[in-house]
Amino acid sequence: MKMIYGAVLAVAFAAPAFAESHSMGDAAAGEKEFGKCKACHAIVDDAGETIQRGGKVGPNLYNVVGRKAGAVEDYKYGKSMVEAGEGGLVWDEANLAAYLEDPNDFLKTTLDDNKARSKMSFKLRKGREDVAAYLASVSPAAEGMEEAPKTE
Repeated sequence: MKMIYGAVLAVAFAAPAFAESHSMGDAAAGEKEFGKCKACHAIVDDAGETIQRGGKVGPNLYNVVGRKAGAVEDYKYGKSMVEAGEGGLVWDEANLAAYLEDPNDFLKTTLDDNKARSKMSFKLRKGREDVAAYLASVSPAAEGMEEAPKTE
């Protein structure tokens, strides 16, 4: 019995450390895959340094992991994205990967509203976990971030 109890404690204490150090995807692969995102999104840090050149149709994705959804100042988000953020959606790797797979379905599920829509129409079927890992790598707010509340 003591052995089982010890094993349970070991797993309980190891799980948070594993979760903090474990990423869903490969950030280096995601940086390459981000090329598909650059038509609409740039990554520019708080000092104004460009990490990834890109369009301005979508919001700046610097520090997106750990940020409340729909919260980039001076960007006009769609109603559903703003509502998701006001409802407590904070981006983490898992929910970003789910959003990238099908933005409209993600918001419909998150908001429990079949009329919810995303301004982003692009769907990333492959490599979305890698892109989410890359975005986490350019998100200082993500360091030490606990897992965001589940959206499903």
